[in-house]
Amino acid sequence: MHIVLLEPEIPPNTGNVARLCAATRTALHLIEPLGFRLDDKQLKRAGMDYWEHLRWYRWADWPTFQRELGPAARLWFIESHGPKRYSEAKYEADDYLVFGRETAGLPQSLLEKNRELWLRIPMFNPEARSLNLSNCVSLVLFEALRQNGFAGEIAE
Repeated sequence: MHIVLLEPEIPPNTGNVARLCAATRTALHLIEPLGFRLDDKQLKRAGMDYWEHLRWYRWADWPTFQRELGPAARLWFIESHGPKRYSEAKYEADDYLVFGRETAGLPQSLLEKNRELWLRIPMFNPEARSLNLSNCVSLVLFEALRQNGFAGEIAE
């Protein structure tokens, strides 16, 4: 699996996602501009000592990232108001799960171009604007891993 953070802004969120990716052997793609420096103390603290166990990539921008993808790459765009719930998607082991900035989400133009791959996480309280980015990544990633039989799990 691959997690893609498009222009992440909050260091602890990205650090938590990095830790999650290291623990699940999921590749992390960070697409600039980033709202922080990669040597940020909060980023390092949230990721703890997991950065050395992480397969991660830094991309200059969305077009550069897209050019490097193979023709068979499938990207799922997770953002509010998507036409389908994240649990209704049928994930494959090499899929990319794309998440946007904490304050703005994914660009509307990107979502509209990929409407059939636009997923939402159900919300129940109209007063709650959104969920935390790292929580969203965890929810969707573990559903994708479950659908793929938790391949590679370390069994006790």
